[in-house]
Amino acid sequence: MPIPLVNSIASWFLKKRFHQIELFLKYPNEVQEELLFSLLEIAKDTETGKQHEFSSIKSYATFADRVPISTYECFQEKIERSRRGESNIFWSKPIKWFAKSSGTTNAKSKFIPVSLESLENCHYAASKDLLCMYLNNNPDSQLFTGKSLRLGGSKELYKENGTVFGDLSAILIDNMPFWAEFSSTPSSKVSLMSNWETKMDAIVKETINENVTSLAGVPSWMLVLLNNVLDETDKTSLFDIWPNLEAYFHGGVSFNPYIDQYRNILPKKDFKYYEIYNASEGFFAIQDQNYSGDLLLMLDYGIFYEFIPMDNYGKENQKVIPLSEVELNKNYAVIITTNAGLWRYKIGDTVRFVSISPYRIKVSGRTKHHINVFGEELIIENAEDALKKVCKKTKSEIVDYTAAPIFMEGKEKGGHEWLIEFKTPPKDINYFNELFDNALKSLNSDYEAKRYNNMTLNKPKINVARAHLFYDWLKQNDKLGGQHKVPRLSNTRQYLDDLLLLNN
Repeated sequence: MPIPLVNSIASWFLKKRFHQIELFLKYPNEVQEELLFSLLEIAKDTETGKQHEFSSIKSYATFADRVPISTYECFQEKIERSRRGESNIFWSKPIKWFAKSSGTTNAKSKFIPVSLESLENCHYAASKDLLCMYLNNNPDSQLFTGKSLRLGGSKELYKENGTVFGDLSAILIDNMPFWAEFSSTPSSKVSLMSNWETKMDAIVKETINENVTSLAGVPSWMLVLLNNVLDETDKTSLFDIWPNLEAYFHGGVSFNPYIDQYRNILPKKDFKYYEIYNASEGFFAIQDQNYSGDLLLMLDYGIFYEFIPMDNYGKENQKVIPLSEVELNKNYAVIITTNAGLWRYKIGDTVRFVSISPYRIKVSGRTKHHINVFGEELIIENAEDALKKVCKKTKSEIVDYTAAPIFMEGKEKGGHEWLIEFKTPPKDINYFNELFDNALKSLNSDYEAKRYNNMTLNKPKINVARAHLFYDWLKQNDKLGGQHKVPRLSNTRQYLDDLLLLNN
């Protein structure tokens, strides 16, 4: 199909879709409230709907009072019944697909329900919106002259009792419209390979001769693939292999630790990076402007949002608020109610609002991935901003890292212990540590207070990891590829101690 025609079709779709986007931009809280009552109406005759009397809920206050905040453990028994083929438990339509969670925080797998509505009106709708926003911002784009190199964690899908489970990316690829296969590389056959290392080789061989115009995938694993492509072709710039490459759509982990490494292998200044925020539970936000790190919260994908301020998260007086009550620059845990039957569900992520009109966010971390043993409230966003700043000053590059507390013993003060794998190590690790400690102080006043005169916390302890340590640890735990990620910060020493043993 000629590119002008493709762009004009996309432009037509964009204009049509922009009317709907303008609606939630102009009336965000009304759109969200209407969505909530629509979800309640659809599910009123389900087991969950009858249990909480959805049919008589007429206000958000009643909904919040009647339906409890839930975790996966609360849902697990109902999800298992649904996986065995039972219907009308938490959603009125049969659930055919379950996305097997790929988090590293829990050894047990989670099976997140994916309804037809969430597949079509959330995940696929978001993919279209992402392209529309990109084309709207870049009308001269040549994206459709070539293919998108997509890197999912897809493994094969498994059938059981008439339902199907597997990685979300595998479910999405399996249900993609036939034309999407022609605009993507590698082929579905390669994308769905189960052995990560074999798949990586196959992707390199299949894609180096394609006209790749965009990239899509998790930054950490995409970087591994792109470095393999450069090694295979003996090049230093990806533009020598794919001269028409113009954009990278990324999500899954923070881009901050990787951005300089990407700029080294993608040296064009006008190359575009577009961030997305999605998970097995839904697609939540999209970067809607060039050269911006802010994400527009999408309010009409069948997801109703609530938030818990992190300063009272998990406490007895824990307060849950709707979107209309959020404030700028505060950290919130995200609670969702969805068109796949998740009701007031904690997804485990934290976000910070950088704009209220429209609602734009930054993902700041995970509710479980922080260190707060000594009241220092250190979150992933602090760690990654500090590391980025220090790497720039010391001309070093990081592959991966993790951190945990050093607990107080006797008269010994506490502290934080870090394990960092460098691609380019700093010349002086002690100088790096000093800069890092000062950067954390400048970014986090609670940390600074605990570090004042070494009152509660000693200076951080930094261990340098051997090459490929984190890769080997993930491989050992059968967690290579896709959405799998290293736990960055933890209140326990479980991950750090395992990795330190492997580092010897």
